[in-house]
Amino acid sequence: MSDTKKYEERMKKTISVLEDEFTTIRVGRANPRVLDRLTVNYYGSDVPISQVGNITVPEARLLQITPWESNMLKEIEKTIQSSDLGINPTNDGKVIRLVFPELTEERRKQLTKEIKKKGEDAKVAIRNLRREAIDAFAKAQKKSEITEDDLKSLEKETQTLTDKYIAELDKKVEAKNKEIMTV
Repeated sequence: MSDTKKYEERMKKTISVLEDEFTTIRVGRANPRVLDRLTVNYYGSDVPISQVGNITVPEARLLQITPWESNMLKEIEKTIQSSDLGINPTNDGKVIRLVFPELTEERRKQLTKEIKKKGEDAKVAIRNLRREAIDAFAKAQKKSEITEDDLKSLEKETQTLTDKYIAELDKKVEAKNKEIMTV
């Protein structure tokens, strides 16, 4: 008998990936997660900034990076400057500070469009999972592994799961947009 559990797990994974993407979007407040995708060259290999220093948030709009080795200061600074963060790091010889400016209205609107697009991409992924599941169930029914009644019930269950996770996605997109538009 086929089962919808593996498809539900993949739908949950889609939502968790979207949440991770949302945490890397800068909202005007300092969040160490914005540095997650930035890597620095550390003795010949690329490693995340969080693995070469301590990242703290001393104030709401300030990130402070204290590298464990002072020779990493320039490398971290160069990586941040060449990234798409849009923040200019200041280096005092011991720590690197990133001051997050308030978001402009225009930038907020741009971010909401970006968030909606990520949400739509996640919805497409979930709908693709629904199609994949229904195709798999139809093949199983053709091979007489499941009955026609089982097929109908599995299709209905898959659609219910799809609706549930798309509604959850919509809530997450709406919440993130609300967070961004709140001044």
